[in-house]
Amino acid sequence: MIRYVLKRIIIGVLVVVAVTILLFLFMQLLPGDPVTMIAGERVPPAKIEEIRRSWGLDKPVYLQYFYWLSHVVVGDLGVSYVTKLPVSLLVFSRIAPTLQLTLTSLVLSFIMGIPIGMVAALKRGEGVDHALTGFITFFYSMPSYWLGLMLMLIFGLYLKILPVSGSFSSQSLILPVATLTLPSVATFARLMRTETLETLGEDFVRTAWAKGLPMRRIIFIHILRNALIPATTMFFLYLPWVVSGAVIVEAVFAYPGMGQLFYKSVLRQDYPVIQSIILIIAVLTVVSNILADLLSAFLDPRIRIGGRRE
Repeated sequence: MIRYVLKRIIIGVLVVVAVTILLFLFMQLLPGDPVTMIAGERVPPAKIEEIRRSWGLDKPVYLQYFYWLSHVVVGDLGVSYVTKLPVSLLVFSRIAPTLQLTLTSLVLSFIMGIPIGMVAALKRGEGVDHALTGFITFFYSMPSYWLGLMLMLIFGLYLKILPVSGSFSSQSLILPVATLTLPSVATFARLMRTETLETLGEDFVRTAWAKGLPMRRIIFIHILRNALIPATTMFFLYLPWVVSGAVIVEAVFAYPGMGQLFYKSVLRQDYPVIQSIILIIAVLTVVSNILADLLSAFLDPRIRIGGRRE
């Protein structure tokens, strides 16, 4: 298990380094001159060259990359072109609201999606299965921005029972959380239905039925324990996707999180902020994948045994 953990961590570190290189090169290809954004358009050319030298933008690209990476490692993400404030201050002040939104949505999705998927699988071919499958398909294929607008229209404008923007109270979380949760519930329910149907066909389940074990014991001890392994792994894998999806949801509901900051930074061409948020999401993706792999190996010993044989 220790070898398995070390292998996954080393691969994760290499992936993060590759992401930083690609991200830095991509930001270099974007249109616009950073010095012009910092100093303004009416600054004399001599002043622009002075700013370029002071920021190290006159050096080769590879030296700029190592300079940027050395500062990122110690938590210095640069300075915003628009606000002239440290990027780390802007980004980290928005992480808490985003995590509050995304983690609430993810936990609710997991709690609701598991029983929905199991019931649909256990009632396969019946009316309950058709109704739940319709629910899963409807929300699984629904764009989050359209769902957010419809919830805002119904509960905010027509019924006038929930606020449609901001984060002034706990009620302000309901519509953004619902917008993120409903498609995620469909994702977990879809996965759980598939895994439950697959587990129902296993030999050990048929043996349990043949022994005459109680229905509740078969469902919770034999079926649920095995079908939950992919869903539990999916919980960690889905976290970066929820954070990425929060960009659209926070923009729709004017929620003061990291997603709204990213949206405004794109409109203002504030490249250091954009670069930092993408890097945070990339690192979160790598860490989530490592945790998912380790959890899978812990829950299913066949995974790490197979890795050792390879």
